[in-house]
Amino acid sequence: MNYAIVDTNVLVVANQKAPQASPTCVIACIQKLRQIQQEQILVIDDSWRILNEYKKQAYEVGQPGVGDAFLKWVLVNQANRDRCHPIPITPQENSFAEFPNDPALEKFDPSDRKFVAVALTHPEHPAITNAVDRDWYEFQQSLESHGIQIEFLCPEICKP
Repeated sequence: MNYAIVDTNVLVVANQKAPQASPTCVIACIQKLRQIQQEQILVIDDSWRILNEYKKQAYEVGQPGVGDAFLKWVLVNQANRDRCHPIPITPQENSFAEFPNDPALEKFDPSDRKFVAVALTHPEHPAITNAVDRDWYEFQQSLESHGIQIEFLCPEICKP
């Protein structure tokens, strides 16, 4: 099976709500979300932390954007193990027990730690897909040293 984890910014870009995203970046995000829906299994946490973040940035009704349609698809399929894998993660103050205890990651965005915790907990350690969040690039080496893979859909935006 091919698994995926998706940072919320991918939905935002697919909805054309990120002004820094080029048309090429928007197309890459749209294609990735459609690929997940057709060919992959989305990995999320079992306490809806990721889904709730998606819901803050996209419309549950599935319109008008591709990111909105993806959110609706996730909500419809979140209990279908052939489409989504909910993973338990353990919350701690501003982080998760599964997040690496590494001084190099102290300043990593607390709101993105749930994606790392899910990636490390899932047996396949799927890559985290990012569009325009530069933190993933800034912390890439430290994250990779802990087995975290990051898929950059818009590297021209993330890299300085």
